[in-house]
Amino acid sequence: MPYELSATKLQVYQRCPQAYYFRYERGIKQPSFSNSDALGTALHLALAKIYWEWHYLEAKPGRDWIDFCWSANQKKLDDSQIYEGLAILRFYYSCFIASLPALHKPVAVEGQIKASLQVENLEFSLSGRYDRLDWLDDGLELIDYKSNKVVKPLEPDAVDLQLGLYYLALEQKYGKSMKRLSLIYLRTGETFSFDASPEYKEMAEETITEIALRLREECQWEPASGEQCAKCYYARYCPAVQDEPQPLPADAKPPKPLQLVLDF
Repeated sequence: MPYELSATKLQVYQRCPQAYYFRYERGIKQPSFSNSDALGTALHLALAKIYWEWHYLEAKPGRDWIDFCWSANQKKLDDSQIYEGLAILRFYYSCFIASLPALHKPVAVEGQIKASLQVENLEFSLSGRYDRLDWLDDGLELIDYKSNKVVKPLEPDAVDLQLGLYYLALEQKYGKSMKRLSLIYLRTGETFSFDASPEYKEMAEETITEIALRLREECQWEPASGEQCAKCYYARYCPAVQDEPQPLPADAKPPKPLQLVLDF
């Protein structure tokens, strides 16, 4: 049976093995979406609607189409979030749509991906959901939106785990048609792009393979203390943060004697 991995799992483990342990090994769920999560989800859904449901009988939509798509995805937000989200989408429109001679329909939006990765006689199942896949003149571009307030530029010699995993999965489906990977920060309009080259594929495979093998063999789940602890839901249970950590919830899963399965 393959071990199931997602970008979220890889990111959580890379950030802090103990947070991964609490979340996935012991099954301690975080509270439902925060306000920022709800806004981010609404923005992603509105952008999918903007591109996928436009009729394309005209060269490009006007700003009224952006307002309409936002109005269809704001029902779970409060007034301040509705105002903020509309401002973000109007800014996006001015940066990425208004100046185009014509808007082109993407290959897919909000697409699900699955692929496999063979490592040292172990099979890993990769899964995730990407935001948009566009046609280029010579192939395909994978686009991922970021609604964070903090911009994290991509390092040329480093791998973004999410884009790297998605690239490996989409490369299995589309092969040499994958040409570019891009992150778009919705609040600033900043875009970070790089070629989906064989060199990047090799870096992505090496990075994800290393984390996957560490995760497969993990038994210590050591905490990784840092700035992230201040916002970590699991800090209350962590001995690296609390002198007297709270006991785990009564409904937490019992610890496993051996890590045999990675639950998704």
